[in-house]
Amino acid sequence: MAMTDYAPADEIQEPREGRRGGSLREWLSPPTPGSALAGWLGALLVTAFAGFLRFDRLANPHAVVFDETYYAKDALALLNFGWEHSTVKDADKLLLADKNADIWADGPSFVAHPPGGKWMIAIGEWMFGATPFGWRFVPALVGTLSVLILCRVARRMTGSTLLGCAAGLLLALDGLMFVTSRAALLDIFVMFWVLAGFACLVIDRDVSRRRLADAVERAHAAPAGPFGPFIVHWWRIPAGVCLGMALATKWTGLYYIAAFGLMVVLWDYGARRAARVQRPFGGALLLEAGPAFVQIVVVAVITYLATWWGWIFKPGGWGRGEVAGFAPLRPFEALSPLWKYHREMWKFHTGLDAKHPYQSWPWDWPILHRPVAFFYSEPKGQCGAAKCSREILGIGTPVLWWGALLALVICVGLWAVLRDWRAGAILLGVVAGWAPWFVPAFSDRTMFLFYATPMVPFMVLGVVLVLGYLIGPAPRRADDLSGLGSVPLSKYLPEPGSSAAVGTRRIVGAAAAGAFVLLVLVNFAYFYPILAAKIITYEQWQDRIWFRSWI
Repeated sequence: MAMTDYAPADEIQEPREGRRGGSLREWLSPPTPGSALAGWLGALLVTAFAGFLRFDRLANPHAVVFDETYYAKDALALLNFGWEHSTVKDADKLLLADKNADIWADGPSFVAHPPGGKWMIAIGEWMFGATPFGWRFVPALVGTLSVLILCRVARRMTGSTLLGCAAGLLLALDGLMFVTSRAALLDIFVMFWVLAGFACLVIDRDVSRRRLADAVERAHAAPAGPFGPFIVHWWRIPAGVCLGMALATKWTGLYYIAAFGLMVVLWDYGARRAARVQRPFGGALLLEAGPAFVQIVVVAVITYLATWWGWIFKPGGWGRGEVAGFAPLRPFEALSPLWKYHREMWKFHTGLDAKHPYQSWPWDWPILHRPVAFFYSEPKGQCGAAKCSREILGIGTPVLWWGALLALVICVGLWAVLRDWRAGAILLGVVAGWAPWFVPAFSDRTMFLFYATPMVPFMVLGVVLVLGYLIGPAPRRADDLSGLGSVPLSKYLPEPGSSAAVGTRRIVGAAAAGAFVLLVLVNFAYFYPILAAKIITYEQWQDRIWFRSWI
């Protein structure tokens, strides 16, 4: 089933009775075609494959990889003290030798990121101990669950189980997603919570449009006024929690809160206009923008503050000192020192310009100009050659990333010409994860390719959306107009007698789409040894280093 079986609704042009069939509910939020069971089974199979990739040999290498030197110990400190604690010299070596080693020095430690992501790493250390497997367990888990979420989101957005599964498979086969899912770094958690929040908002879009349609149709008997009916958006509350957790992992989550907040207001306006409400913009602002601010922004802030509970309620944290004897007073007492802490964090981030051999700039990221070597060693006598190599290279799968560049350019056209809301949402997700880095880049702020991790699911969605258009529509009866919205029928209905041409196009399009997915699979398999720290010969390693900037 091709994506265009579930064609986009133009939310700018008003609907005309002659351009839609069925009820207003079916036009505003057409049901997803196909078997719900097949949709879940396909997604779960792809997720199981992603889980195998991520959990296989998860404890290897038995080493502290790149920035694990910060976050693994910070997470352990949160378990023990409720706030980040300073450590002794060679703490990494002590932990690798004994997961119960005493690595604590005197006093707290200042940290530059909120505690949300480190609390998640701490869950794995609580379950399995302070070992490489323990501190990598939750990153691998959320990396796997992200594949499941993307499968379901893509299916909901495209109306195709096949394209939904393709989206999950492409995410599972991305090198950067794979590497960050197998290391105790923070960016995988930002990606997970942003994607989960986006999924909640996409579900809310469908659910609220159905409620709007029902309310508008009921209003024919009892008019709701020029602004239309009030619609409750329950799914925006969990979206706010998810986006708050993204913010509590890294402050870059703030850009997604702002972007998605604007997005839902535009969705609300589009839905009301499509439902022929007299004053759709006023209705969206007066009836939905205020609640949306509370559900997304206020809930996100509350969630963010909640992740600081250890620092707030327990004495001794950096800048915290003693706490009030009466526990209910502690959150209020902590506000002033917490604000000062955040000022110091802001100073750190705005003043971070130390040179690093693997730093890169945001304009380099889409072309994978400068990946990050998370780990590299040259073990002796373990590959049957004079010289061996073992590396974890933080790099996206080139075929996928370079293909996504073209797909995103096409998405610009899809949004500009067809006003396809999906293309607009995808582009917004990419821009929110990419554009904010340009300003600090001009100030020489230190940054790395893996900072682009949160925008990878949106890149994949862009690829899948374009593949759906490439496959094209299935032949459709002229009286079967469900799901077409106000897009002119000539764009999607085949001409009389043209079924053979449509069938040929679908075969060719499906073959091209399948070939692209296969190329991504082959490309990932080829790079797998240098993504997963497999021991290979030095010559085999060199073959996979396509450019000098990858060293």
